Amino acid sequence: MVWLRRTTHYLFIVVVAVNSTLLTINAGDYIFYTDWMWTSFVVFSISQSTMLAVGAIYYMLFTGVPGTATYYATIMTIYTWVAKGAWFALGYPYDFIVVPVWIPSAMLMDLAYWATRRNKHAAILIGGSLVGLSLPLFNMVNLLLVRDPLEVAFKYPRPTLPAYMTPIEPQVGKFYNSPVALGSGAGAVLTVPIAALGAKLNTWTYRWMA
Repeated sequence: MVWLRRTTHYLFIVVVAVNSTLLTINAGDYIFYTDWMWTSFVVFSISQSTMLAVGAIYYMLFTGVPGTATYYATIMTIYTWVAKGAWFALGYPYDFIVVPVWIPSAMLMDLAYWATRRNKHAAILIGGSLVGLSLPLFNMVNLLLVRDPLEVAFKYPRPTLPAYMTPIEPQVGKFYNSPVALGSGAGAVLTVPIAALGAKLNTWTYRWMA
């Protein structure tokens, strides 16, 4: 029965990682569809970091094994690359979809958990902060390596967008000077309580399994 429980645990990780990817995509077009990514960078930096943190810390504490958060992020990444390949097969350019950079931030959470000898509170405070701080940085570097999002947006508009939602020139810098700094600052603050929620889910899970 031990092997069955372990297998079930890891299957849970796969299922939730896939669903988290879908929720992340549906949360908005930041980074996934290049038409809106620059205008939505701060808002969806927060949604990406919180979505990663809640699932990654839940399964990392559930298994008690440092490295599970990276495993979780890897599944999300692979799933999104499959979606990217599907769009590419439909005739859209390679840069139409940009896969979010989840893995390095998840590795930092694993490192915080491992370095503090599996301390749950350190994983929440330090790991959660590191995820919120680092994810916008990694993703901005990722965006700098792709073609101009506006060029892709106007040439290949997202097929599910109605005509009146055709992308317009983004006003980057109108309300803030640095989307990376604002995304990192807000993410570092908000990701910690969301990570605490992910840790709390373990209590409910164990009660359900009892």
